[in-house]
Amino acid sequence: MTTTAIRPRARSQVSIWEAAHAADARRPRSVQTQLGASDTICMRRAGYILAGTARTNTPDKKTAILGTYIHTGLLEDARREYGWLVERTVQDDTIRGHIDIVQLDAATAGRLPKRHRPKVAAAELTVEDVKTKSGRIWDRVVRFGPTAAEMRQVLLYASLLCTVGFADIPGQRYLHRLGPVQVERIRFRFVNRDTGEEHVEEFPFDQWLAAEARWWVDRVIEAPAPEELRRDHDGPQLSAICDNCAFLSACWPDAAPGTPAQTLLIHDDEDRAKALDRYVRARERGREAEKVKKLVRAMVDDSPEGNYGPNHLGWEGGKDKEEADVEAMAGAFEDADLAVPMVPDQEAMVRIMRRAGMTVPMRKAPGKKSPRSIKVSKARPAA
Repeated sequence: MTTTAIRPRARSQVSIWEAAHAADARRPRSVQTQLGASDTICMRRAGYILAGTARTNTPDKKTAILGTYIHTGLLEDARREYGWLVERTVQDDTIRGHIDIVQLDAATAGRLPKRHRPKVAAAELTVEDVKTKSGRIWDRVVRFGPTAAEMRQVLLYASLLCTVGFADIPGQRYLHRLGPVQVERIRFRFVNRDTGEEHVEEFPFDQWLAAEARWWVDRVIEAPAPEELRRDHDGPQLSAICDNCAFLSACWPDAAPGTPAQTLLIHDDEDRAKALDRYVRARERGREAEKVKKLVRAMVDDSPEGNYGPNHLGWEGGKDKEEADVEAMAGAFEDADLAVPMVPDQEAMVRIMRRAGMTVPMRKAPGKKSPRSIKVSKARPAA
């Protein structure tokens, strides 16, 4: 008896990302027309938002959406487990933002109805921002902490809490009745999207730095047109922030075919002279940096792996290199009834064996080792 496999009926395939992008487009943050604190990553982008400029690009947002899912899940669990205030809105006439976490101190929490108080009050009233980061840049995040734009964002959140308090909107009116509150600390909680590793940095809230962040926003407001504002990043193909900006085409009009968009930054010979001067100075700094790296590489050549201050020294490579074993290949050729070249040609023999689906025998290359390279990373915690 012969049986025939029944294939499932063909049907049109849809991508799950279509649903994700559609849902993301409906999020309050996506349809918000007021300047958000998170929009202060670039002065000109902020200018386009304030001017109501139509978005010219629709960047792929898969990575951002995944970050949002992780972010939302972590915050919701923290709210349930610890009673933290999460995703709370602050705003004034110009800026609107959603603070990831506010941890109230005992005095402020005591002014709330008992059912709204945190399970454990913080020692100081703290504004916290949670950032998910890829493993590719994790070492830089751990070493250098928040960027200037990330710091500006949280300073604006804290400043709004200090000046106007929580926004008067449904779901948090009990918080609005507190009025302005005194923020004492700001905190960044970084989460590695690849490994789940967590890194926390916190600082005392600085009113002067907050005033500087507000000054930045005021400069955007005062600009007669977005094009009068500076670009804070290097443009398409050179900056991921620009490549994923909804105003990319407005900010960087098309250059001549086959020409980088950055050529639009050159208008005359004076611009060329300035650009070349930057290039020369950068090249010299690079040369000096390479000299330092080579010197240090030589200095630590016989140093064992381990933690030294804030850094960990590790070594990669230095292992026996392998090469094809010609004698073993000749024997394998004979066993497989393949013609052995009269003059052994290692590369040709390897190609023939691979085309025949055979495993190329390998042996250690006498006296040869792979290059030994230095690897410096953050000091590892003690076992």
